[in-house]
Amino acid sequence: MDLVTVSDLTKQYRNGVLANNGISLCIQEREVFGLLGPNGAGKTTLVRQILGLSRPTSGSIRIAGVDIVADPLAAPRLCSFQPQGNVPMDGLTPTQAISLIGRIRGLSRGDAMARTRFLLDRLDMAEWATRRTQTLSGGVGRLVGFCLAAVAPGRVVVLDEPTNDIDPRRRRLLWDEVRALADGGAAVILVTHNVLEAERAVDRVAIVDNGRVVACGSPAALKASFAGVVRLELIVDSSSGVDGMPSTFTLHERVGNRVVIDVPVADAALALSWATTLREAGAVEEFRLGPATLEDAYLGSTVHVRAEAEPLGAA
Repeated sequence: MDLVTVSDLTKQYRNGVLANNGISLCIQEREVFGLLGPNGAGKTTLVRQILGLSRPTSGSIRIAGVDIVADPLAAPRLCSFQPQGNVPMDGLTPTQAISLIGRIRGLSRGDAMARTRFLLDRLDMAEWATRRTQTLSGGVGRLVGFCLAAVAPGRVVVLDEPTNDIDPRRRRLLWDEVRALADGGAAVILVTHNVLEAERAVDRVAIVDNGRVVACGSPAALKASFAGVVRLELIVDSSSGVDGMPSTFTLHERVGNRVVIDVPVADAALALSWATTLREAGAVEEFRLGPATLEDAYLGSTVHVRAEAEPLGAA
């Protein structure tokens, strides 16, 4: 069931900047929905309107059937939010801060404390549970910020770059809890620049650029445009070139010692043989052959849109 419905949403600021330009999308309950896009694409503006913090110029937003444009004060009741920056909680411990938010959001004292302890345990945060928050590292602060959004989650949970500065093991634990929020019935909106993490975490994703949704669907659907092609990535020796590339291969990009080549699926065995020969000759330090990624779809979508928007005669 669609829990969030955004229809033809436009936001133009007084200085003339068109931050959102006719955005329409639906987000379902029990879904982790990613918002991807470059800086300035309009993601933050879109989220602020969903949270009732900014009024659109035109268009509509409904959460669980409630018109958020007409009733923006309903948004805090329906949504919980982890901002990109860590929330200042000086003087409190994580246990105190998380349980306090649970109480503010309507949990009983006992339920708030039980949920707090559950989250701290699930994220392996026991060693910081009673430390003053001003003494915590940035990564631990991010974990506390997630707990503030998750202790008594709204129907919609918005997470803005939730894994920044978090160590790899606890990042994996956090993703487990993000999935648990969705499995519990929430619609989780994940705003991130980490495309590789998003590919593993989201059910669907919208790619936003120049204020518009330029692509939307499951990671598999967005990668479908690369059907029939696999990617060969080579790390070449700085003193060597890559010679003898088969004629059916296409150079995708070269950055420093990293060379990425598009290979027809039918020639995958040939790619492995050629790369192995290069490595044995010392021209290549390592190689990897695999399918195209969500990052490829993301870069293709945003580069295409910027090219369309580029004025004539621009360099």
